[in-house]
Amino acid sequence: MSQTDELALAPFDASDYLDSDETIAEYLRAALENPDPDAFLTAVRDVAKARGISRVAAEAGLGRESLYKALKPGAHPRFDTMRRLLGALGVRLDIAGPHLHP
Repeated sequence: MSQTDELALAPFDASDYLDSDETIAEYLRAALENPDPDAFLTAVRDVAKARGISRVAAEAGLGRESLYKALKPGAHPRFDTMRRLLGALGVRLDIAGPHLHP
């Protein structure tokens, strides 16, 4: 029996803590900075779960299964799929130029 089992700890689920727009934005921002592309897909999936998978899928024009497939580790979703999904989540990605130092 592992120490976790002995302590009867529930597995961590980030979606349980994504309860505000500010928290969601910071979570996605941190995931986007991670060089592993699966980190961002996982974060988007967590946000979709927090907002309601069925509702997000419907608003993005995707079936639930299509949403899960698009966000599974190793997936390579189309840009249009991600654009629609992020729109359904109420999230916008911005592009900024390099920071110039005098």
